[in-house]
Amino acid sequence: MLDRARAMQEELIRLRRDIHAYPELGFQEVRTAALVADTLQEIGGITIRTGVGKTGVIGEIGSGDGPVIAIRADMDALPIQEKTGLVYASQNDGVMHACGHDAHTAMLLGAAHLLKQSMAEEEWRGRVRFLFQPSEEAFGANGISGATAMIDDGAMEGVDRVIALHVISNVPSGELHFSDGPSLANVDSFRAWIQGDGGHGAAPHEGSDPLHMLASILPDIYAIPSRRINPLHPCVVSLGMIQAGSATNVIPGEVHLAGTIRSFDQPTREKLWFEVENALRLSEMMGGSYRFELTRGYPAMINDKQVNDWMRQVAHDFGYNAAIKDEPFGMGAEDFAYMTQKAPGAMFFLGAEIPDGMMRNHHTDIFDIDESVMPLGAAILAETARRFVTGQLDE
Repeated sequence: MLDRARAMQEELIRLRRDIHAYPELGFQEVRTAALVADTLQEIGGITIRTGVGKTGVIGEIGSGDGPVIAIRADMDALPIQEKTGLVYASQNDGVMHACGHDAHTAMLLGAAHLLKQSMAEEEWRGRVRFLFQPSEEAFGANGISGATAMIDDGAMEGVDRVIALHVISNVPSGELHFSDGPSLANVDSFRAWIQGDGGHGAAPHEGSDPLHMLASILPDIYAIPSRRINPLHPCVVSLGMIQAGSATNVIPGEVHLAGTIRSFDQPTREKLWFEVENALRLSEMMGGSYRFELTRGYPAMINDKQVNDWMRQVAHDFGYNAAIKDEPFGMGAEDFAYMTQKAPGAMFFLGAEIPDGMMRNHHTDIFDIDESVMPLGAAILAETARRFVTGQLDE
């Protein structure tokens, strides 16, 4: 399988660069979805369904009433102006594949090709479902992300297991990172408005000052993880925006702030919601008021150990045992978590750092990856699925 994947390297790179040059934002992946559907059609023998979750695509291969495994790739880009200077850089102004979803889509197309190429009809005892998902990066106008939209359209019906990968641009090329259990965080965001009287900067005693209130509220917010939450339960509360005032001699009537809340378990998640709002209540003790808005985001991604073990074994059999690392993934978030709520599943990280000493971090305008890792990613996904549907994995 790995040899076949390596023979496809030029095609995988071609697909990735085509998608990279024409990025599309969430639920706008019309061209990308058409390319996916056309490529699946060219591979042949794959049942194709388009318009799933608005712009998603499902392909399915195999036969019989045996087990079903789904493999997911996300297709959407980010609202970033690319500055890489690559010959295949984004042709769409203000939009860029700055997280590797172009590579994910190319590798899943590669996995589909590999499975079609490597399995005879009589070998199939189940089915493999390819999920090309829109809008992983953001919620749509209806308040749901691409994974939820596809699930609502039946993408996970009858699925017994689900797998995925994510390239990582700051991990050595070819390293494989696995994490069992809670592996990526619950992610929620909040906005708050601290309100006072405002007034003249020369007479602060004549009214209530929301900036003065904020000076007391900020330490309380930042102390939540260390003083309000059990230290055995990892969590993060970070502010990303504070806005107030328009002149040096005017005390504003309102301060606006916004931030992110991250955790791994539901009780901690809910306590964080309460504690952030509780910190804002200090404004009432100082003669002001507040307004608080919480937006609940993706749940924590739970990686099934058995599914991870299957993919670890495939990597070991490919000769990559030394590259397998069991590493915490951190406080990032992934809407693949919705799929692992529907069926046991796991996502692994595929190191794709370009080894020239330059940092090309995710969600930046210079993001890029080492494309030579794509055959390995496609082969691990395809071989894990092949073993699953041919009954070669212990359950």
